[in-house]
Amino acid sequence: MREKELIVYTGFQDGDVLYDMAWLMEHYRDEFYNREDMAALFYRCIHKLIELAGSHGFHGNVWHCYLANLLVNNENTYSKACEIRGETPGTINRAALHDIEIFKEFYDYDFADMINTLKAPEFELLLHYESSSSESRVYNARICARICCLAEKMKEDRSAEEMKATLTGFYKDYGVGKFGLHKSFRLVRRENGVEIEPILNIAHVYLKDLVGYEIPKKKLIENTEAFVAGRKANNCLLYGDAGTGKSSSIKGIANEYYEKGLRIIEVYKHQFQDLNEVISQIKNRNYRFIIYMDDLSFEDFEIEYKYLKAVIEGGLEKKPENVLIYATSNRRHLVREKFSDKEDRRDDLHAGDTVQEKLSLVSRFGVTIFFGAPDKKEFQNIVTTLAQRYGIRMEKERLLLEANRWELAHGGLSGRTAQQFMDYLLGVQEACTAN
Repeated sequence: MREKELIVYTGFQDGDVLYDMAWLMEHYRDEFYNREDMAALFYRCIHKLIELAGSHGFHGNVWHCYLANLLVNNENTYSKACEIRGETPGTINRAALHDIEIFKEFYDYDFADMINTLKAPEFELLLHYESSSSESRVYNARICARICCLAEKMKEDRSAEEMKATLTGFYKDYGVGKFGLHKSFRLVRRENGVEIEPILNIAHVYLKDLVGYEIPKKKLIENTEAFVAGRKANNCLLYGDAGTGKSSSIKGIANEYYEKGLRIIEVYKHQFQDLNEVISQIKNRNYRFIIYMDDLSFEDFEIEYKYLKAVIEGGLEKKPENVLIYATSNRRHLVREKFSDKEDRRDDLHAGDTVQEKLSLVSRFGVTIFFGAPDKKEFQNIVTTLAQRYGIRMEKERLLLEANRWELAHGGLSGRTAQQFMDYLLGVQEACTAN
């Protein structure tokens, strides 16, 4: 096998199985090596592949899924050039084809003689593996299905050229690596710096699921669609009352525009000093990134907002065109102001400058969108719409009466309160059905 001749696709995560299997393919019949030791290595590979099938949710031919997974996660010159854009011109195509020819040899390898020689019939389990939905921890069902589907397609490819075209089509449709497979991310500081880590389970919320708020949603959609289309767009601040759908709207656009290359990176206030490093990691990728800050606000003694101001606008380096900042907050001006501040300003020779410094952060968000608490009529409309959506079996008059009682005792009029009321009714309904 020619695994040592790979020139573009190298440095694989979980690549040890590939190299062990390549060694076995070359030497499993050699009399020089102990047959029992080779069989033991083969069984270790089988174990690792079954573990990968369980942790990643692979099914069908696990060997093929494993190879496909290596290819879709390998961020190299070719794969990153093709992500979202598709086929790329230049010599890199010939280099990539060279590597795909090697992978095709692995893909088409017939294990029958190795299984018989090393007396390891259990390898057959990997050729028709049936996964359990409770097994997958690394990928969700959507990602598993895409990788397994890619493995099936490449099985049908009759040449390395066809296999390369299939893989390139995957890069164009979904991207490569963690940014290609996942929608949302968080920051994790490790010994070697800041790492952008996938969030494995994001709520499947869409903007259409948010009842009401048509004007705020329209403004958010217009700005986001301009951004993903490569047009000019603004940083966006969603502010207003608690429980009115600000965070749900961000989750909605993450799901809505994933197929168009949009990715969300959630950043907390204490991580603002890492923003420049984060931007340096994403600025040359073909995706559109929204850096998302939930429930953003600052006390008067906190200075983290100065990091954010510099990143948004004001530093020497221009903010990349593929990065925007979206934030949600209950405060319109983000930085807390108190009546006592007015007293302090009497001793401040440049009180106006102090006020402007605090207000200058919000002015860096070109679009501000207000989410207000619904009135009684709007709240009742949210309740009836959700009840119909969830199949709640209750007369409308009684439903609204119970909803009014619920909101009086559980936080007042808001979309969140209405959703919590639905969850309560569904729990009661399920309990009655079970009994």
